Amino acid sequence: MLSVRKAAERGHANHGWLDSNFTFSFAEYYDPAHMGFRALRVINEDFVAPSMGFGKHPHRDMEILTYVLEGAVKHEDSMGSSETLVPGELQHMSAGSGVRHSEMNPSSDETLHLLQIWLVPNKMGIPPKYEQKKFPIHTRPNQLHLLASPNADPDAREGSFQIFSDAELLAAKLDNGASVTHTFKHTNGWLQVARGELEVQGITLKAGDGLALTDESTITISTPTTGEFLLFDLA
Repeated sequence: MLSVRKAAERGHANHGWLDSNFTFSFAEYYDPAHMGFRALRVINEDFVAPSMGFGKHPHRDMEILTYVLEGAVKHEDSMGSSETLVPGELQHMSAGSGVRHSEMNPSSDETLHLLQIWLVPNKMGIPPKYEQKKFPIHTRPNQLHLLASPNADPDAREGSFQIFSDAELLAAKLDNGASVTHTFKHTNGWLQVARGELEVQGITLKAGDGLALTDESTITISTPTTGEFLLFDLA
């Protein structure tokens, strides 16, 4: 079963320096029909003004992934991590027993455009952890890249992050007319369109759209133009 979450139907908040769209309930946006999907709890699309960002704030017991589309984000945390994340990289933070961090746009003239994702962990109170890694999503288009795999797997596969959640995360950039097919490890999934336009089983999806997949074994994703997406394989 396929269920579309259109970009225009998402929650929205504009604070001047921060313009956000919420796929699921978050902060002051509450919709009991959209509280998350399986382990997937948050997909926020944020536009952060130059030299602005989120000051030090706490998290605990959540798997947090950050995917930059344009610009860069400067991350600092209470574990001593200090890194800058750019497009083509993924950031993973296990908040675990507790961590404080900040996320700032270090540019004085460029808007930061990113997706922030929260996944419900399958272990609570673990030691917090931070890591980031570059993946060849843009240099090797028209194929799926595994970015994160669950801790239930004995080893992180294909150079992916190992996350404490019952989920896999894949991503791809498709050129004009290209397609990819994914066979689900589980029977549920979520497709989030990051850029461009995609087609799935006769359904047209555009940037910001999401697609919930329930009891599906495979999915073929194509584009009539170009497209970039995240695909979650969820227990």
